[in-house]
Amino acid sequence: LKAAAVETPPSPLTVWGERIQDIRKLQQEFKKQKLPEFAPEISAASLGLAGNKDAQLAYFQKNAMEIKQKMQDHGAVIFRGFDLMKEQEGFQQFYGAIGMKVCQDPLQSVSARPTADGKKDSPVYEAVNKESRKNFFIGMHNEFVGTRAPRAAAFVCFKPAETGGEFLLADGRRMFQDLDPDLVEELYNRNIRYSVMELPFFGWVDNFPQPLQEPIMGVLKGLVTAAINAKVDFDVEMLWGQGGYDNTKMLQARAPSQPPIVVHPVSGEPTWFCNVHSHSSMLRKQRESVYGAERFEDGASQINKSDMFFGDDGDISEEKLKHMDEVTMKNVRFVKMNQGDVVLLDNYKCMHGRNVFDGTRKHAVAWFEGWEGEDQMKQQYQQTTQGKSTPFFMK
Repeated sequence: LKAAAVETPPSPLTVWGERIQDIRKLQQEFKKQKLPEFAPEISAASLGLAGNKDAQLAYFQKNAMEIKQKMQDHGAVIFRGFDLMKEQEGFQQFYGAIGMKVCQDPLQSVSARPTADGKKDSPVYEAVNKESRKNFFIGMHNEFVGTRAPRAAAFVCFKPAETGGEFLLADGRRMFQDLDPDLVEELYNRNIRYSVMELPFFGWVDNFPQPLQEPIMGVLKGLVTAAINAKVDFDVEMLWGQGGYDNTKMLQARAPSQPPIVVHPVSGEPTWFCNVHSHSSMLRKQRESVYGAERFEDGASQINKSDMFFGDDGDISEEKLKHMDEVTMKNVRFVKMNQGDVVLLDNYKCMHGRNVFDGTRKHAVAWFEGWEGEDQMKQQYQQTTQGKSTPFFMK
């Protein structure tokens, strides 16, 4: 008998954590903490494992909990020179050996991201490798869509780009330490909100007499809202606006408001969990002036434009956006990956992005809903906050 296929579970719901009562005071205290080294590297050569796939797999099996604890403490771990992960089968063996629990891409409820091997049910997804997006600098972000966010991820290089294409990392805890306290307080108290889609197809409404435009717009807004909310698993509000060089009428889809800083679901640490660097329209336009504009291949690419606002829909000033950009880039680490290199990261503590590139790039990613031993880790962190010992971030 043929074994039944195991269905990959959906990406888990985002864990926002308890509301922080005094965000300014917490940041002031957290600034004093000395954080562990961010994203340390583990080299197959330094372990004497270069060229031996069986020994590499055995190493991962034996040191699984230590590796996951390192990811948790340091935000990310970079693996160098492991032949095992040069192909997808070995990559899957790697994350299986250390006990990562695979889940679907969080984009699943919105659109299907291509899989690395082209198979529909593959748990390994293609990263942003398209030639049409090579000059599109992907800003720093945590992976989440609507109400869903994977707990962790493993990014693998099957082929590096000839030039550029570095994988980018940034520590959300250090971001929280470095941001201006006044801005942190304002963002946290007002929350943030993303525009996740623009529909610039309604210029024809202007052709109607003015008295008819408002009722027509009301009907259109209701129809589009119903259609989109039937597709995604989170509530979307449609707002009228203008876009493009000719200020064409458009409908903009905005996700629910959310906090820009969260309490980590395992360690309880505060961490920056805000995608302003990737979602801000102003910051993207500034990067376009350096790298050139993205080449749109289809209508879907033009629709998937984002922006960020305060949670009450207020605009965020250019000065504040520039500050967040400067603090982000101060904390960015450029990681040039070679074939078989893997970055294992905690999606709540570590932001990621991608540099522009030339040539052919083949990177992929697996998302995880959690890992074996996660509950044990959480219990250990909780014990440290109950007087038995002091966690490193509160010393």
